[in-house]
Amino acid sequence: MDEMIERPAAHWKHRVLELLYWRDVKASGLVFGSSLFLLLSLLSCSIISVLSYSTLALLSVTISFRTYRGVLQAVQKSDEGHPFKPYLDQDVALSKDVVQRHSDVVLSWINGALKELRRLFLVEDLIDSLKFAAFLWVLTYVGAWFNGLTLLILGLIGAFSGPIVYERHQAPIDQLVFTLRSQVKDVFSQIQAKVPGAKKKDE
Repeated sequence: MDEMIERPAAHWKHRVLELLYWRDVKASGLVFGSSLFLLLSLLSCSIISVLSYSTLALLSVTISFRTYRGVLQAVQKSDEGHPFKPYLDQDVALSKDVVQRHSDVVLSWINGALKELRRLFLVEDLIDSLKFAAFLWVLTYVGAWFNGLTLLILGLIGAFSGPIVYERHQAPIDQLVFTLRSQVKDVFSQIQAKVPGAKKKDE
């Protein structure tokens, strides 16, 4: 069962990484452009309006293309049939097996997150809980500066630009991250040495 859960998770992870690293420029551009357009639209309109206008635009394109091809076939007296017939003949129904596999993946992620939150909130490890508290404290300032949609837009831009920047400048970025991690580790080591009960059990 675990292997069945890991397989679709690895497949989706591979697909996402290909998009973020722009291995297929057209696919990455389409996903990035449409996602950014959707988020920017939500800044000025409600989600209902954005979804309605987006689906209406898509429907207008398909109706216009269907009408155009119909007129063209009538003028040329051809018998090509429905222009979307290959897509209409495709099976779009989700099988129970596919739904079960992906629901198992989602369930495993949720269970993992719940276990980790329980561990952090019930202070199984004081240092890890302090790190989580510091992270939440930083988020309070981030939340005061940006709203949720702005953070999503910045996150989307970062997700599609960060991997490329890292791939091209890996050495200096790794050195900077190593230096920052060393400094943070030193700070928490000092806290661990001074705070009672902060030392881990295996020390």
